Amino acid sequence: MFDIDKIRKDFPILNRTVNGKPLIYFDNAATSQTPQQVIDVIVEYYSNYNANIHRGVHTLSQEATDKYESARHTIQQHFNANKAHEIIFTSGTTHGINLVANGFEALLQQDDELIVSALEHHSNIVPWQMLCERTGASLKVIPMTEEGELQMDVFDALLSDKTKLVFVNHVSNALGTVNPIKTIIDKAHAFGAAVLIDGAQASPHIKVDVQELDVDFYVVSAHKMCGPTGVGALYGKETWLNKLPPYQGGGEMIAEVSFEKTTYADLPHKFEAGTPNICGGIAFAAALDYMNDIGYHAIASYEAELLDYATEKLAAIEGLRIYGTSKQKTAVISFNIGNIHPYDIGTIIDKLGIAVRTGHHCAQPIMEYYKIPGTVRVSFAFYNTQNEIDSFVEAVKRAAIMLA
Repeated sequence: MFDIDKIRKDFPILNRTVNGKPLIYFDNAATSQTPQQVIDVIVEYYSNYNANIHRGVHTLSQEATDKYESARHTIQQHFNANKAHEIIFTSGTTHGINLVANGFEALLQQDDELIVSALEHHSNIVPWQMLCERTGASLKVIPMTEEGELQMDVFDALLSDKTKLVFVNHVSNALGTVNPIKTIIDKAHAFGAAVLIDGAQASPHIKVDVQELDVDFYVVSAHKMCGPTGVGALYGKETWLNKLPPYQGGGEMIAEVSFEKTTYADLPHKFEAGTPNICGGIAFAAALDYMNDIGYHAIASYEAELLDYATEKLAAIEGLRIYGTSKQKTAVISFNIGNIHPYDIGTIIDKLGIAVRTGHHCAQPIMEYYKIPGTVRVSFAFYNTQNEIDSFVEAVKRAAIMLA
């Protein structure tokens, strides 16, 4: 049974007020809230076994190491990676993308081609532009449609023997569109290209099986999945991770160091220089356990109900336009009302205790396509309710009247 009242009790922040009103948190695409079960793990770590890992013979170090490596195995099992060392701890999705982009500098030649989609977050655009500037490779773009979907026929035309890497998001952070990544992966592989999927927005809503997808790289952030900020994971196929050079140099990622030559450690440590976010990694695993205990099928079904309910309510508001109307969406709605600036709407409803995101959402090419400065983005999680949506819709109506 999906017990929403019980679930909401797990999130202490939902008890607070903002501007004298009960908090309604609809900015989950930016960062999700953290349940008490994960908070308790963080407190336990710093209270009982805070120590550096992999290096100490003392008890605290060994305990911390065991819990950290156990967390790696939890993440491996969640995403169904073939081997634990195919999971690289990172500071988040952006770090994972930059790690791969940096590594491909050694593998690309001038006139090679990379393919990106028009739906990307800046984090999955800028690192590749920088890579192209360093290597002479060129960047091709899969265009989008008015509905916020990718033009797959154009993708077919862009693919060639020159294509070395394709990178798209699983879910658009700005529109909620779920991209056909399995089709993209299979078509890219037919030309010998590798594929990186930005899973930051998909991972809170969709249970991902990296082996079933046959994806080469998949990157996520813990803070989108009820975990802490500053930690994430890169999944990479062992064969690809062995091809890429280290991203950073320092402690932990070495086998032997002399002033003449350094040899690198085996996976995963080759990509994990320095002291990691130990507590964050352990808490990430706890967050995955929490979400899996609820069940991803139950989460997806409940969030789909919230999305349908909110879409119907918002669409009835005069002058409101929803951007991104793909049939395959996660619980994200981007909209504007007439010529009202989205920032103004966000400011007013914040006074009523409602947290949404306004702006271009680090997806400026999407906004340029629609010829708008930005949108109001409301994004739901499994701890939100229809009653909260009702309050939100009334707040939006009130803001529209005030700003008319």
